[in-house]
Amino acid sequence: MISQFIDHHFRHFNAAALRDASIGYKAHLDKGGKMLVTLAGAMSTAELGISLAEMIRQGKVHAISCTGANLEEDVFNLVAHDHYKRIPHYRDLTPEEESQLLSQHLNRVTDTCIPEEEAIRRIEKVVLEEWQKADREGVSYFPHEFMYKILLSGRLKPFYQIEAKDSWLLAAAEKNLPMVVPGWEDSTLGNIFAGHCIKGDIKNVHTVKSGIQYMMSFAEWYMTTSKAAPSIGFFQIGGGIAGDFPICVVPMLSQDLLHDDVKVWDYFCQISDSTTSYGSYSGAVPNEKITWGKLSVQSPKFIIESDASIVAPLIFAYILGW
Repeated sequence: MISQFIDHHFRHFNAAALRDASIGYKAHLDKGGKMLVTLAGAMSTAELGISLAEMIRQGKVHAISCTGANLEEDVFNLVAHDHYKRIPHYRDLTPEEESQLLSQHLNRVTDTCIPEEEAIRRIEKVVLEEWQKADREGVSYFPHEFMYKILLSGRLKPFYQIEAKDSWLLAAAEKNLPMVVPGWEDSTLGNIFAGHCIKGDIKNVHTVKSGIQYMMSFAEWYMTTSKAAPSIGFFQIGGGIAGDFPICVVPMLSQDLLHDDVKVWDYFCQISDSTTSYGSYSGAVPNEKITWGKLSVQSPKFIIESDASIVAPLIFAYILGW
């Protein structure tokens, strides 16, 4: 079993931090705590859904914060996996070879190329119909709510090219998992939405709700959940806005709204290859977050300085008892 292997071999350095964080995650759940998982980078294209989807199904993830790229790329992979192209020698590509990939409509993410026609344009057609329907009806939804509606409708099912159980977003949709997607405008579909607004295909730019509305909704979730559960933990994969945005809900509630009953995050773990440096938030040590009112002295804190595509599946496997 993977968990037994980790217990026996992962004894020092980043390996020990991985094991300690896994044990801490399990302990947090065992006492009734809830867990937020944040997804930065290209975790969906790295097919993290193979382990994350099962974590969601088994109730070991209670909310997700992800970039717009991770939101859409899980669906891209779901419907176009067979058309992806892997480039093992990506470090050796010349500018001319990169240009050839562009001419083939292959958008590269490290060693993996996302096929534009089979992935992006196929999803664009379906999601545009949902955007325009909402626009005509004068209603608005969050980016993830549009994706939930599409997945649960079954409209994409004929195009699935991986096992449905390996899509983390489908697992989240089936549980109606709370989610925030800060900075969604920076994603491919966000750019496409802006383009359709410019062309006039969509009249109301507020058809897709914004980050401010996400924070308001997330604040309500945090307060409600923290009253019902003993604690809420924060499991951060990568850095950036996927982590920065939701962790700030605590000081906002306590310092800006002046609530006196706000619990800080009770568990914190970050997997990151961002080294500690001057001014880097993604590379900041967890103790810095104490000064911002996000964590307490007592909050269990873990940093695993490694590749999340290696570390996260191992931690999830440990928690799942694999």
